[in-house]
Amino acid sequence: MSSVPPASESARVVSVNVATPRIVRVGDRSVLTSIFKVPVEGRIAVRGNNLAGDRQADLTVHGGPHKAIYLYPAEHYSYWTDQLDGTTLAPGAFGENLTTIGIDENSVRIGDRFRIGSAVVEVTQPRMPCYKLGIRFGRADMVKRFWLARRPGVYFSVIEEGDLAAGDAIAKIDEGPEPVTVGDVVRLFVGDDRDPANLQRALRAPLRGGWKDELRSRASELSER
Repeated sequence: MSSVPPASESARVVSVNVATPRIVRVGDRSVLTSIFKVPVEGRIAVRGNNLAGDRQADLTVHGGPHKAIYLYPAEHYSYWTDQLDGTTLAPGAFGENLTTIGIDENSVRIGDRFRIGSAVVEVTQPRMPCYKLGIRFGRADMVKRFWLARRPGVYFSVIEEGDLAAGDAIAKIDEGPEPVTVGDVVRLFVGDDRDPANLQRALRAPLRGGWKDELRSRASELSER
């Protein structure tokens, strides 16, 4: 299991981004999507499983209590600019609600809690990219590229409602129970890390979504060998 460097003391929100569902044409079909997030000004309410002005198009795979707010590090943008032939990327380009600096997948544990503005959120899981990322970038290979990059971003649940804005600090107020980062989960999921002890740590962590089901299957396969 990798060490867990702390999030920077200057970790903060660069941009708050929202969107509501809209229909886009993809070839000969229409797709409903909310991936085209745009920055918004001022303080934005955090209510229930959403930010004010934001809504997911397909709640079977997006949103809900364990994917309420999506963070993507601004530090990854230079990597993607290089990968995408110099494409200019504005905040929200990856469908994230919060574009940030000073915090990333390898500096936060599953279960860490942060205060952002007056809201409190908890780290729940990495992002599993879907085909709509390809629609956003107009590239059929974007989902594969995103997966191979090991830069998935971070999902949060809402623990305490409040409001937040660009410029707000991202302050850790509680630590997850296991030394398992969002990046560790991805490495275990794809098989970069096959250590049974690390798998068990991940299974004890408050990891949400299908990630834990898949890791449980991996652990069972290892125990049968």
